[in-house]
Amino acid sequence: MSRQHAHRPAPAGPRPRTDPSQEQDQDRLVGRAEAAVRLSGTDPRLALSEARAVLELAPRAEPAGPYGEAASVALRASALAARELGDLELAEERLREAAVVARGHPRRVAQARMSLVTVRAQLGDPEGGLRLAALAERDLTGTDLARLDVQRSVALMLLGRHAEAARHCDRAISRLDEDPFFQAGALLNRGLAHAYLERYGTAEADLARCARIARRAGLDHLVMLAEGNLPFVAARRGDIAAAFTRYRAAEETLFGYPERLAAMRTDFAEALVAARLPGEARTLLEQAVPELVAAQAHAAIPGARLSLAQTALLSGDARLAGATARTAHAELAAQGRTAWLPLATEVVLRARLAETAGRPEDWLTPPAGGSAPGAPQTPGTRETPSAREIPSAEETPGTQEAPGSKEAPSSQEAPGDGLIAELVSCADALSACGWHAASSALRLTAATSAVRLGALGHAREQLRITAATATRPLVRWHAVALRHHLDGDLARALAAAARGIEAARPGSDADTGSDGDAAPQPGTGRPAAGAAAAAAAAAAAAAEDVRAPVRDAELRAHAARPAEDLAAFGLRIAIDRARRTGDAWTVLEWSERWRAVVRGAPPFPLPFPPGRAGTGLLVELVRRGDELFAVTAGSGGCALRALGSYQAAVEATTRVRYGLRRRVLRDAGHPAGADDEAVALELSALDRRLLSGPGTLTSPGSPDPGAAGPVTIVPTGALGTLPWPLLPSLRGRPVSVAADATRWFTPAPGPPGGDPLVLSVAGPGLDHAAAEAAMVVAAHPRARRVGATRAEVLRALERADVLHVAAHGLFSPRGPMLSHITLDDGPLMAYDLLTARRMPRLVVLSACDAGMAHAPVDGAALGLAGTFLDRGAACVVAGVVPVRDDEAPAVMTLFHRLLAEGRSPAEALAAAAAKSAVPGFVCFGDGRLAPG
Repeated sequence: MSRQHAHRPAPAGPRPRTDPSQEQDQDRLVGRAEAAVRLSGTDPRLALSEARAVLELAPRAEPAGPYGEAASVALRASALAARELGDLELAEERLREAAVVARGHPRRVAQARMSLVTVRAQLGDPEGGLRLAALAERDLTGTDLARLDVQRSVALMLLGRHAEAARHCDRAISRLDEDPFFQAGALLNRGLAHAYLERYGTAEADLARCARIARRAGLDHLVMLAEGNLPFVAARRGDIAAAFTRYRAAEETLFGYPERLAAMRTDFAEALVAARLPGEARTLLEQAVPELVAAQAHAAIPGARLSLAQTALLSGDARLAGATARTAHAELAAQGRTAWLPLATEVVLRARLAETAGRPEDWLTPPAGGSAPGAPQTPGTRETPSAREIPSAEETPGTQEAPGSKEAPSSQEAPGDGLIAELVSCADALSACGWHAASSALRLTAATSAVRLGALGHAREQLRITAATATRPLVRWHAVALRHHLDGDLARALAAAARGIEAARPGSDADTGSDGDAAPQPGTGRPAAGAAAAAAAAAAAAAEDVRAPVRDAELRAHAARPAEDLAAFGLRIAIDRARRTGDAWTVLEWSERWRAVVRGAPPFPLPFPPGRAGTGLLVELVRRGDELFAVTAGSGGCALRALGSYQAAVEATTRVRYGLRRRVLRDAGHPAGADDEAVALELSALDRRLLSGPGTLTSPGSPDPGAAGPVTIVPTGALGTLPWPLLPSLRGRPVSVAADATRWFTPAPGPPGGDPLVLSVAGPGLDHAAAEAAMVVAAHPRARRVGATRAEVLRALERADVLHVAAHGLFSPRGPMLSHITLDDGPLMAYDLLTARRMPRLVVLSACDAGMAHAPVDGAALGLAGTFLDRGAACVVAGVVPVRDDEAPAVMTLFHRLLAEGRSPAEALAAAAAKSAVPGFVCFGDGRLAPG
């Protein structure tokens, strides 16, 4: 479960001589065994065969015996070959045998231990690997010590000690000029360490130098490892476009090496998860896992499968997450990788929660007098966890059952007291194995589960432990906020949540304060007697306060997102508080804060005093579990309205989209217009649910001047795929659909000055695309057509004020960055757009489903439309349902004619859609801008 580190076998050192009459035979066997060691990295199956041959020819091998040295080297060759073939358990067994039979040959013992360092680290015991390195160091000299430094760097990186790993590689590289195997390996490992340390230029330089040295030495496998890690480094840097470009190049390089290609995909997927692209990561992992299984890469399979489970959980597929995590748990247990077992157990438990009752945070309801519905009559009652639920400090790996080594829990049991105990037990196991951030996040989940069941004593105990031991300020503030919520003090709960969000920002001092409500620092809270495991966790957290967050972030501890969870919790509190006080503005503030956290951006500061309106009317949808709400803001003030079930609205949206698809494509033998009445009824019902009532939309001519003006819709979840302009209250009005309310609060963009440069593109496979592109050129005084190739379209993006693309588009809902537009020379991917240095103010995508921008979470407007907007486009006009090739020119002709007359995109689209009766196009972003 690590990067593709280099840990090539070390050449053999000098050996002591025994009986002179046996020296010639010994020399021959040792030389043959050393050749097998060298073969293990390039042809492990042949290396195994050669090692077996040596062992068969040395049948009298025994500790300190005449053939002990040859047998030790052969066993080490066999072990290294087994490791290359993915059998870590066999590799460990053979290396331990090699150390035993080499007794009397201390350097051979040390070499066996040196090779064992990375095997133990990959089996989940990097600390044990470092202890072996310390033992080996005593009997190694010269270049062997440099080789040991390279091996040691792998274990250090698995522990998150990347700076130390880089220093060990620094020390080794200059002493390995005569050993291209290990010198290239040291550069590879140092490059990865630099990537984790955010020294991306240095990382890429090391990987490039590694590839050069390996290529000169004919070490093709190391060349592939170096080039295969370039996508990982680019994704860590945040350069997603370069990451995907390098991924495509690495795919070609690794073609024919399915195991290494799958390992590269696994590593790249991990970086994509860190870059908030779990859907794209899941797509890669669904390719990688079967490839690893087919290649019998036993060591890599459990890690890749666990990553797949985590990405499935983040993508909302709890059933797949639970099943996959249980399989990964069994595989990890079979390989003895106990340190990773709690991560698999965590996914299983979170999947169970998601399958049975939704997110645990949704269970918190407005407390009355410090209690929750279903709580005992005495709210302050403590239910102290039993000794069985919290292990004692003596229950450490090696003396008792290893943390997380129990069979992964089944998904069939409904949540209850037993589940709370399992959550707490898993949190303890995560902490014991060094996953401190994951432990704290799961302990918060245990607390919210306890609240749901009315076990407030359990909840308060877990919150107290979390506040005292968590290494991350954000998690500690979350615990403080939850405690205030249990006390019924929503104002202080909101304030603590806000401090936690602020504490997550680099350079923030929000974790300190003198208001009497500062979150306790890790290790300063004293757990109650009997909670020895929590005390041990506090000590470990204090000792690793600097490196633990890095380790947790880097080693696939991706089952929870603490910042997003805290922002969502703050939003729920704001909704609860607004129900009592009518304070809708705070709900809007927290909705915007949540959306910003999801994007990884600082929250947009809403104007003060509260209630200052933007342009026209804002309708922002928010959720609390399945409850759907609308915050409306305009010149008449700000209001919150309950809209009923979110799932019911999503199902109605699905029916609308399906009806429009049948109507537009006229499939299944359906005559035109057969579904019009059903779609109209669904749209009317959705209109009444979402947009009617006090503080929302009224008919044109209303006294509210915002009612007939522009409307900005900020949807939530799957409601982003609704064709909003078709709702009766919005027909004929300028409508913009945005990922957040930022643009609504800012003045409408003014014209750039002079006639805008309009460029049009006609893609392949559409009968009317060329005529549509020509029409666009004819409609504008300064317009021309460009070729439909990826390079020309990317150049056009950097020059045009308006870009019109008439081409087929495909939205990828599970991996929005894998959406694309079909051009003459292949697909223009969503991630290709990230390379553009400038974007047009307006982009028109006259393509099927090109604007369908359903994101896994609110705020992250992905897909084609979202990518254009994120890169700087002010507005994207695109379809959210299929559009017929012969109908698109009608609406686009009217749209561009009105645009050329000076109408805003939202105004032009509203009028064009009404006159042409062609549904499905939406203005994403800010439809108010003046085009020229």
